[in-house]
Order: sequence, then structure tokens, then C-alpha cells
Amino acid sequence: MNPKVDFYFSKSEKWQKEIEKLRTIVLDCQLNEELKWGVPCYTFQKSNIVLIHEFKEYCALLFFKGALLNDANGILIQQTENVQSARQVRFTHIQEIIDLEPVLKTYIYEAIEVEKAGLKVELKKTKEFNVPEEFETKLNTDTDLKTAFYALTPGRQRGYLLHFSAPKQSKTRESRIEKSIPQILNGKGLDD
Repeated sequence: MNPKVDFYFSKSEKWQKEIEKLRTIVLDCQLNEELKWGVPCYTFQKSNIVLIHEFKEYCALLFFKGALLNDANGILIQQTENVQSARQVRFTHIQEIIDLEPVLKTYIYEAIEVEKAGLKVELKKTKEFNVPEEFETKLNTDTDLKTAFYALTPGRQRGYLLHFSAPKQSKTRESRIEKSIPQILNGKGLDD
């Protein structure tokens, strides 16, 4: 146990028993406990394997390379259609965790083996992501914007494309694009 992570477990109001049990299970698998992104993250030889996090409706164990695991028990959940690698196992009650303990350990050990083998999730290329019509129009009419956008790293490009594509209404997509243009022209990502 890493004392720097203890606060996460003591501050929990809704899921304290559940996340403490998850912590015990993960630590039984001989992973190192660290604090990353403000949540408990468990590593093997400095590679992220799983993390524990809470949401309003559930708490979860997230496998960083869950897409590569053999989900024999059908418990892994892809959070959204845009999540390519990570998969969650969600819990709403301590008994679910207790019942699944041997299965969770099997998945954790498999995730460690995936890391030892150096396996990587084949991610979609940026050009495979949908470019919203509104942004395509902007790129075609503003060469500076087009140059700046394609000079961004692939990850920053994907971030913008996902952000621009999310709204259902064209008006909202256009608004997001307009607000982001100065960032793009300055070579910055969505969250820079």
C-alpha cells in the first residue's frame, strides 16, 4: 500500500467498502500502487495495468489494455464507442466484488502477461475519425487553419475531432469549432 493513495479510499462516501476490497484484490496480485490522475493506479514494471475509480452510479476497475484481454466471463465494458483500449468492470455492491474476486485476479494476471509480452492495442488512425461537415468546410476555406490543424499531433487532432463531433446540433458543433480556432492556430490541443 502506498500512503500517498490512502486519502482516495478514506474520502469515498458512497463506494468506500467496494474500492477498499478492489484495492486488496489488486495488491494481492503484486502490483505497485501509485497515484495517477488523482486515482489509485496499479503498475507492473512501470507500466499501467489497472486503476480504481468511482462514479456516481458505480465504482470500477479499469484495465488499460482491456481490449486485449480474453473476456471469458463477459464482464468488461467499453465506456464509450471512442475508447479504444481500456475496459471497465463496474460494481454497484460489495458482494459483486467478493463473488468475482477469483475472476478479477485471473483478469489482472492476464493483463500482466499482456504487458510482459509487449502487446499493444492497434489504435484507429486519426484519418479514420469522422471530420464533421462544419469543420471540413472551415478547413477548406481557411488554409492557415488547415495547416495548423494538420501540424498538430495525431492525439490533439483526434481530441478536436471527437469534441467537434459530439454535439447533435450543427449550431453547437459550429460554436465549438469557432471557440477552438485560436487554440488550433496557436498549435495547442483542446486541453493545453
